[in-house]
Amino acid sequence: MTDSLTADVEKQPRSSPPPVHTQPPPAHTQPTDAHENHLTAWQRWVRRPQRLWLRRALFQVHLWVGIGLGLYVLVISISGSLVVYRPQLSKKFSRAEIILLHSASRMTSAQQEENARRLYSGYQVDYVSESRRPDRPSTIVLERGHNRIARLFNPYTGADLGDPLSRAQRIVEWLVDLHDNLLLGTTGRLLNGLAAILVTLLALTGVVLWWPGIKNWRRSLVINWKTNLSRVNWDLHSAVGIWCVLFVLLWGVSGIYFTFPQTLTRILGDRAMSALVRYHFGRMGWASRPIWTILGLAPAVLFVTGALMWWNRVLRKHLPPRTTRAR
Repeated sequence: MTDSLTADVEKQPRSSPPPVHTQPPPAHTQPTDAHENHLTAWQRWVRRPQRLWLRRALFQVHLWVGIGLGLYVLVISISGSLVVYRPQLSKKFSRAEIILLHSASRMTSAQQEENARRLYSGYQVDYVSESRRPDRPSTIVLERGHNRIARLFNPYTGADLGDPLSRAQRIVEWLVDLHDNLLLGTTGRLLNGLAAILVTLLALTGVVLWWPGIKNWRRSLVINWKTNLSRVNWDLHSAVGIWCVLFVLLWGVSGIYFTFPQTLTRILGDRAMSALVRYHFGRMGWASRPIWTILGLAPAVLFVTGALMWWNRVLRKHLPPRTTRAR
């Protein structure tokens, strides 16, 4: 380009001024753009994916699905990290065992059911669970509408002995119900399954968006703590996302299974789903529980860092500028 422009100038008469030419683009950009026009879509993806329209479209999907699921991901992430220790917490905070003075005159199951309905007017007895040991109380579950309670009863005197679970155990079970069913029963379980599909979509689109190009991928694996806060937040979202993506996919797919078990079992098989369930809860021994507790917070970190990026890049621009008062 430069040589041809020089030749044109030399052909003009010396007495006349040289013609005005449009200044060519910088030498370092023009060959690059021309070269990229001859690259395949895959080569562009490998070298400079930011310019691909597909990546931009996936970014919009990732952004708005993440915003829509944000609070859900936060709640499920924190509650999931806590319920990893459900067996240990239930055992530690279980109420003291009740030992009865039994006699020969023990109430029948029907009599215990009638006694429970009399003490809890308006409730229907769901079932009566009698202990095999004669010195242990019976457990009776009662329902009234959507309210469901469990009580311990003395099978000899009919006395109500209270809740079979301690207050701490009730808190743990509340967290479990929040994590499994969103406190909404079967409706919550269905919503959980649909949200798990979207979480899986978030993980897959996140992998695509993470790829920065062949020259920068190593830098996207680490966090530069010495730069400004916005860049640290970006690095944190990128690094945590790529290092934990397999775990997020694991939780997403197994979450789908808990709602649609037959469908997913037909696709992946019984053995694969059994392994997914075991890994979902971190049931690989005592050492896996603290690791799963920490990893379980990764989706919460991704939500917080993603929300901060959205705030810095989008919402903050639409806020009115701050005015300082003159002193």
